[in-house]
Amino acid sequence: MKDLLHIIVSIVIFCPIVLFIIVYLISRKVKIRGTHAFGAASDVTTFCLFFSVPLGIGVLWQINAGGLLVILAIMMAMIFTYIEWRTKKEIEVKPLLKKIWRFLFLLLSTAYVVICIIGVIQSLVDYLQVA
Repeated sequence: MKDLLHIIVSIVIFCPIVLFIIVYLISRKVKIRGTHAFGAASDVTTFCLFFSVPLGIGVLWQINAGGLLVILAIMMAMIFTYIEWRTKKEIEVKPLLKKIWRFLFLLLSTAYVVICIIGVIQSLVDYLQVA
């Protein structure tokens, strides 16, 4: 049982798109509208991407980027909060946190895709140099 749980967690961390698809399909089966199902899937996947992106960077370049990612997320939250305060004067916390979390989803998803592409290219170059 412990091994099965370990395998599932490893798959989800190394391939968060699988988690996104699973959560999206489950949300649709529960009769959640398309946009809300997509939002729920992106919210869950964002948490997973916080582990996947630093892990991918560490595997490719042997750099610990976890702390840098947390600092970046905090800075993004500060910027979003400042912009919200300057434009609306009244900060609503829940919508602000939702904006920050969704922006982090976009940022981390883009970073994950770029890291995957760079990893594939790097593996191809290594393979072709050996051959």
